[in-house]
Amino acid sequence: MFSVASGDTLALATAVLAKSRIRDLRRLTISQEDDYIVLHGRASSYYHKQLAQELIRCELPDVEVINNMQVEYPCG
Repeated sequence: MFSVASGDTLALATAVLAKSRIRDLRRLTISQEDDYIVLHGRASSYYHKQLAQELIRCELPDVEVINNMQVEYPCG
């Protein structure tokens, strides 16, 4: 688990997803508004959408995560 110093929350959340093996998660945009993290982007499944959120919550348990990701199933 990461320890959070003030101002490091966004960088730590980004690092958590950057080390994921799942390309959908590495491509997300993360922003910080007040005391919470907002996830933006697309995922190919609801599992990946939830996984992104939970990975951040696991590493940064005191930070609220707002998940604004869209799920777009691949065609074909």
